[in-house]
Amino acid sequence: MALAPGRQSARGGAARSAALPGVTVDVALVLAIDVSGSVSEQRMLLQRQGYIAALRHPGFIGAVQSGPTGRIALTFVQWSEARRQNQAVEWRLVHDAASAEQFAEAMADAEHPMPGWTSISAAIDFSARLIAASGITAVRKVIDISGDGSNNDGREVTAARDDAVAAGITVNGLPILEVEPGLDDYFRRNVIGGPGAFVMVARDIGSFADAILRKLLVEVAGLTPDDAALARFTG
Repeated sequence: MALAPGRQSARGGAARSAALPGVTVDVALVLAIDVSGSVSEQRMLLQRQGYIAALRHPGFIGAVQSGPTGRIALTFVQWSEARRQNQAVEWRLVHDAASAEQFAEAMADAEHPMPGWTSISAAIDFSARLIAASGITAVRKVIDISGDGSNNDGREVTAARDDAVAAGITVNGLPILEVEPGLDDYFRRNVIGGPGAFVMVARDIGSFADAILRKLLVEVAGLTPDDAALARFTG
């Protein structure tokens, strides 16, 4: 897979990941989006647009500013098969509407990588390495995996999940159910793990934007999906 200058492959180490050494945040969050062959160009764009819309939502900014430090660290990863992951947007601090908008614009401008098989395990491993190499001090460390298929390449996804959890990382999932029925149960059994881990389901790509907003609010504010406090960010 050819990557633009400055991009990372799975073998690219952490060339850009140590962008925020010594910084303390409420959460270090990897947004990891499935771009494998099962994801059509339209679904890929709608996934990305869903994240961008969530980052621009006033409730998201409110959730960011509600934490003890009032800031989070974000990075954006695109992934497919075991040898194909790239850190499309490097670690950045988000603390207000302007910094969230800058991250959203960087996501919008990110190149689309070539598709491949589906390796959730490699996506988790790659994201965990980014967190470990970032130099960031975070109260919570979270990998946010969205996708429309189960693991069919690389090592066992449960092994990758367990290694991430052992490193103090929570793995959350947002399965899109259009392609593979029962994917939500698969994510619950095999993908998510760690303190407060949860699955937020998108029944189809049309409901993805609402699901990702709720998911980010839960992750950033440190709530549970059924917490009544969510209403103050979405209402």
